[in-house]
Amino acid sequence: MELFWTQEAIQDRDAIYDYIEADNPVAALALDELFEEKAGRLLDHPGMGRLGREAGTRELVAHKNHILVYDATTHLVRVLRFRSCDIGPRLTKNSS
Repeated sequence: MELFWTQEAIQDRDAIYDYIEADNPVAALALDELFEEKAGRLLDHPGMGRLGREAGTRELVAHKNHILVYDATTHLVRVLRFRSCDIGPRLTKNSS
């Protein structure tokens, strides 16, 4: 099986890296390595992610803030995009 990153996924990954690197280069590298590791696991277990929001896709939580969107055939896993899990500030009982 082969792993393929689409141009959109590469752009997403680069944007995430660049954003984090501005404040913490070590964390940016660690997160990028985590993305590579999680995507690599799909080669042995392409069905490990949940069914995706778009037909024919699957989604894998690569990090608490990032979901890897992919599809898979018998010979290829394509990383399509990254989605952000950031939902913004949460309201609490004490919030007005």
